[in-house]
Amino acid sequence: MYHKNKPFNRNILKFDDVNKECDKIISQLKYDVNHKLQRSGAVIGISGGIDSSVTLALAVKALGPENVLGILMPEQDSSPDSAHLANKLASTFGIKTVTENITGALQGFKCYQRRDQAVKRIFNDYQPSTHKMKIGLKEAGLSSNLPQLFYLTIIDQNGKEQTKRLPAHEFKQIVAASNFKQRSRMAILYYYAEAKHYAAIGTPNKHEVQQGFFVKHGDGGADVMPIAHLYKSQVYQIANHLGIPKEIIERTPTSDTYTAEQTQEEFFFQMPFHEMDLYWYAFENNFSTQEVATVMNTTQEQVKGIYSGFDRKIKTTEYLRLEPIKY
Repeated sequence: MYHKNKPFNRNILKFDDVNKECDKIISQLKYDVNHKLQRSGAVIGISGGIDSSVTLALAVKALGPENVLGILMPEQDSSPDSAHLANKLASTFGIKTVTENITGALQGFKCYQRRDQAVKRIFNDYQPSTHKMKIGLKEAGLSSNLPQLFYLTIIDQNGKEQTKRLPAHEFKQIVAASNFKQRSRMAILYYYAEAKHYAAIGTPNKHEVQQGFFVKHGDGGADVMPIAHLYKSQVYQIANHLGIPKEIIERTPTSDTYTAEQTQEEFFFQMPFHEMDLYWYAFENNFSTQEVATVMNTTQEQVKGIYSGFDRKIKTTEYLRLEPIKY
């Protein structure tokens, strides 16, 4: 366990005994898959990211490598690093993998076409063959009480960037089109889960679940989410303990959704995870803005703004976490 009920400090999220925390998750995951869900194994989508890697390692410890299947689901916008690191992870933990390229499915859904239509309404000179694109939030708005504004950036072959504020209509179209990626992957996971009588294991961490950084019925669709209670820095503590390959641990967390390189911080979270974890913990546990400001070497007004931003994200993404409304 980490240091609950202690004065706020920068080490408050460090586990007293990381092995004990791992054993607790492993035991619960084994029970949930084999007994509660009555499934004989697990399928996990692996991308070379830290969250899916830690989730896979925990599943292997819980169920055995012979009962865990890793699914690689690249598409035309995916970074080659993702497949390389996913295969290295699979080799490290001795599991079998299947690769399903979902580009064709996404073309069938007109994912790229719908996205690019919206981008071209903002940048007339945008061409998918010669430009890369991404959307993201401006860090400056993090501690502001103003509504968050997304920006669209395109990058040409010479590295020239153009950025404009993204109007609501185009933002919604780009996101809706891009979400075909996560929903297609969910469909693939459940195909293998049902074919093998396995459970589909989700990989979101605490911030992704509670701040709404997931796609409903996409990466939010799973039977079990073993790390949904863990802060990002705690995911890294477990990664080091379980022997996740160094390349994965040192990789900058990325959304790997758009054609241009983009970090999760840039796209959604707006601050480094080691700081966000502490602010979020303080927010959840009602630490005073004065105490947090002193520890984090910032001002009370900035902490108030960050708290307000967290509260806004919870409220605006609440529908993502709701079960279907049944009558």
